[in-house]
Amino acid sequence: MTKTALLVIDVQKGFINEHTAHIPALIQELLPSYQTIFATRFYNPEGSNYRRLMNWHRFSRESPDMELAFKPTENVMIIDKPVYTCVTDTFLATLDDLAITEIHIVGIDTDICVSKCAVDLFERERTPFVLAKYCASCAGPKFHKAALQILPRYIGENQIIY
Repeated sequence: MTKTALLVIDVQKGFINEHTAHIPALIQELLPSYQTIFATRFYNPEGSNYRRLMNWHRFSRESPDMELAFKPTENVMIIDKPVYTCVTDTFLATLDDLAITEIHIVGIDTDICVSKCAVDLFERERTPFVLAKYCASCAGPKFHKAALQILPRYIGENQIIY
């Protein structure tokens, strides 16, 4: 029997701009459809490669950028992450404990964190589905569309739901 979870990637106030402003409302509408929901929050620790190599200093732990841009329901489990992916041994063990066999992935940025999580789940023998309508990129539609062109090569054509 298939048991599905929703994985909401980085739908945080600091990632909302003109390209992503529609995503929080879509996510809010989607939440009641799932019993098991995970939501990630990216943070940028001191000394990170984001700071060191990219000169990008937003999203400190105390920053309002970190706040979720949607209202989580009581069944949302929050995962704070200092890297692109949330796919850790701990996360995978939680999926196993809950007997989750499919993960529906939504959020921001399709071209970075959404793709990385989807590929990491695929490589760890899980079944990811990217729900394209519920994803966007801060960098604009060009990057969102590019990710949706590349992702089927990574995780399979049937794994992208339009």
